[in-house]
Amino acid sequence: MAPRRMETKPVIFCLKTLLLLYSFIFWVTGVVLLSVGLWWKFMLGPYMLLISSGPSNAPYILAGTGVAIVLFGLFGCFATCRGRPWMLKLYAAFLSLVFMTELIAGISGFVFRHEIKGTFLTTYSEAVTRYDGRDDRSLAVDGVQRRLHCCGVYNYTSWFSSVYFPVSGIPASCCVSFSDCSSADLKNATLAAHKVHKQGCYELVTSFIEGNMGIIAGVTFGIAFSQLIGMSLACCLSRFINANQYEMV
Repeated sequence: MAPRRMETKPVIFCLKTLLLLYSFIFWVTGVVLLSVGLWWKFMLGPYMLLISSGPSNAPYILAGTGVAIVLFGLFGCFATCRGRPWMLKLYAAFLSLVFMTELIAGISGFVFRHEIKGTFLTTYSEAVTRYDGRDDRSLAVDGVQRRLHCCGVYNYTSWFSSVYFPVSGIPASCCVSFSDCSSADLKNATLAAHKVHKQGCYELVTSFIEGNMGIIAGVTFGIAFSQLIGMSLACCLSRFINANQYEMV
């Protein structure tokens, strides 16, 4: 029995090393998800009002998932160092749960991307129509138009049907150059056409979604299927440890 145990020890050592390395990467993934969730909540919160008709739970889901992965990543390192089969099996079970969750989320996002675009069109059109320059949605519209260098939903003429245009014209956030864009120009539809961005924001946002959907889906599925590596390592290590303990009896 002794020679056989000597043969399994190097294998167990290699599996432990690989699983520790994987657990560290898994832990880093959790930290990234937690950071993205917090960034989404505090930095992108206002813009979410233009994507959904109500408050979004996505930042909380991301942050919660990140915290869970951080904790189980640490547990995975502890289980690997301790070499307890039941701990390794529990770790593998959690990885399988993460795998299923990420797979379902990735498929859902890819399948329902057109519904997301439709919701954005509805909420953004409503925000433009009811724009007053003061509330959160209005400030979010200004932020989108400044950052993306766009104007209105389809183009600057979207503002003609808003409640804001008869009083103040087109918002200054549409201006190509703020130094050459007076309030009088923005109230005149003919002059404003030469002072504001021509492209609508809806086209830019949807083009970005369509252009990057393949990359987003690929990254999501890649991260999801990487859990299979951790599951395989944890299960193999558990079996080798069990076999080694059985031979010692």
